[in-house]
Amino acid sequence: MRPDNRHPSHKLAAELRAKIMAGLLEPGAKLPSTAELGERYGVVGATVQNAVRMLKAEGFVTSRAGSGVFVRTGHAFEVRAAAYFEPASRGINYRILDASEVDPPDDVAQVLGDGRAICRTRLMLRDETPVELSRSYYPSSLAAGTPLAGRGRIRGGAPAVLAELGHPEREWIDRISTRPPTTEEAEMLEIPEGIPVFRQFRIVYSDHEQPVEVSVLIKPGHLYELSYRQPVAD
Repeated sequence: MRPDNRHPSHKLAAELRAKIMAGLLEPGAKLPSTAELGERYGVVGATVQNAVRMLKAEGFVTSRAGSGVFVRTGHAFEVRAAAYFEPASRGINYRILDASEVDPPDDVAQVLGDGRAICRTRLMLRDETPVELSRSYYPSSLAAGTPLAGRGRIRGGAPAVLAELGHPEREWIDRISTRPPTTEEAEMLEIPEGIPVFRQFRIVYSDHEQPVEVSVLIKPGHLYELSYRQPVAD
C-alpha cells in the first residue's frame, strides 16, 4: 500500500470534504473549533486553518463573523447526463465565446472523419458562477453555412439544426475522465488551486451510427456530481 505523502492540510481538507459529501457533517452544521480539530486529527492550528481555507475556496464551508465556520447549505450541482438540455430550464445562462472553422484536435478528427470542423465554444454560468467550458465540433461539410457556424443562440440548440439537416440525434456516448485544469480552464472557470476537472468527451450519433457532433465539456470537480440512470434488464 502506497503511503499518503500529501501535506497534512490537504489530508485534513480531504477528510472534512468526504464527511460533508457523505452527510456526516450536515448542511448548516458548525465545524468544531480550530483547537478541537487539531486535537482530533493530531495537527497544529496552522494546518487546520489552511484546510478550512481550502474548503472555503471550494464552497464547502462558509464563515460567519463572530460565529464560526459552517457547512454549506447547498448541494453539489447534480447533472443528469443528456445529449442536450435547455439551459434556461435549469437556471443556467451561457455565453458563446467563439464559433469558427478549425482543424479539430486529433481525438475529435478521428471520430468525425472530416478534415475541418465548425467549433462552438461556450461558457455556461449558474447564478453568474462559471460551471462549464465547452467546445462542440461539427463536420464542416455538414455545418458550414448553418446556424451552427454563427455566434447566435439557437432555439432548440444543435439538435434542432441537425434534425433540420436530416441528421437527427439518435444516440450519444460519454467518455469521462478527470485531470488537473489547464491555465485557461482554471482562469475561465475560477477553479481553486488543487481542484481537478471532469472532462466529458461526448460523441453524438445520427442514423446509421454517423457521428455528427463531438463535444468536450470541462466541469469543475468541486461543483458537480454527474448522475446516470440505466434500467436493469429483466
